[in-house]
Amino acid sequence: MDKAKLIEILKEIFSVKLLASVAIVIGAAILYKVIMSVLNKQANKDNGILSKGKNRTYFELARNILSSLILIVTILVLLQINGVNVSSLLAGVGIAGIVIGLAIQDWLKDIIRGTTILSDGYYSVGDIVIFEGREGEVLSLGLKTTKIKDLATGSVISVANRKIEQIEVVQDMLFYRIPIPYEVSLPDADKAVADIIEIMKKSGLIKEVVNKGVAELADSRIEYVCAVRCSAKDKLQARRDCNRAVLEGLAANGISVPYNKIEVISE
Repeated sequence: MDKAKLIEILKEIFSVKLLASVAIVIGAAILYKVIMSVLNKQANKDNGILSKGKNRTYFELARNILSSLILIVTILVLLQINGVNVSSLLAGVGIAGIVIGLAIQDWLKDIIRGTTILSDGYYSVGDIVIFEGREGEVLSLGLKTTKIKDLATGSVISVANRKIEQIEVVQDMLFYRIPIPYEVSLPDADKAVADIIEIMKKSGLIKEVVNKGVAELADSRIEYVCAVRCSAKDKLQARRDCNRAVLEGLAANGISVPYNKIEVISE
């Protein structure tokens, strides 16, 4: 390769367009990192306005939109620098919009549903939801999908926002029934239930327990119902704690756990 050809190649490699393109990419990356660093620092504060409830959801959505916006603007600037007429390109996109719209109906549905989730407060980041029988925590809400962390396996699943009707929000209230044998007098039953509730309150997962009274006269027992308030993600363990409290409370009051009895009559 002669010297002139080598110089020509080097000029092409180190052209103004290429250097400008590299500078723009680096600048966009730095801008994104700085903005995200500031927002993340604010969101991670204990009392930060971006770390709670719906504000956290808006923050996650805004972060997704911001990253997409920076990427689109960077690409358009790079195209313009490298000789592509961006104005004509955007005009062409407008003409082809109808055709493209028919091909991306599901994508548009996801965006519309995502807006509905935010405006109606259907669920927020941090909420516990059930999707297709799997219980998980909402990690993020994007324009197209909602990311959910399965509480049982720890795996993360992405759910299209258009499937909002299939997502059930788990509330932070557990209605637990305490069984008492019919042989126990009503005053003794009330005392046993009160003792069981006090034991329940000792659980670190249970925030509040309220006795709602007798819920049902079942076949072999009287069932008191209690409203137990706890975090939605802790419901399974909270129920286990309630089961143990029942066993301890009944034993402390000298009461046996009721069970179904079968009477056999022989002739």
